[in-house]
Amino acid sequence: MTAGYLTTHVLDTATGQPAADLKIVLYRLDDGSGAASAIAEARTNRDGRTDTPILPADKFAVGRYELVFHAGAYLDAQGAAPPAPRFLDEIPIRFGIADPQAHYHVPLLLSPYGYSTYRGS
Repeated sequence: MTAGYLTTHVLDTATGQPAADLKIVLYRLDDGSGAASAIAEARTNRDGRTDTPILPADKFAVGRYELVFHAGAYLDAQGAAPPAPRFLDEIPIRFGIADPQAHYHVPLLLSPYGYSTYRGS
């Protein structure tokens, strides 16, 4: 049996391009208190992906997680003039990992005024 792992990537749907150099922080959520502990941080590469799984096999575990995408800083760097305050800034996506042997892929499709996600492959 192989151990599971978590990957992500970000596509900028306003430009039709991968979102490069976007900061992502992964948190593990405590089931009892709901407290969040940061366990990984990465930046997307030119392909909008992290260079390695954001949660590799050796740290992968069943539980509740949250990916926080720092979209506002990315959009600012792209020259998307924001109103004050910016409509989208940090985008949290909470999800559960139930199968310790599976590959979980949680992508973000991003624009200055909207986003979507799904469980990919």
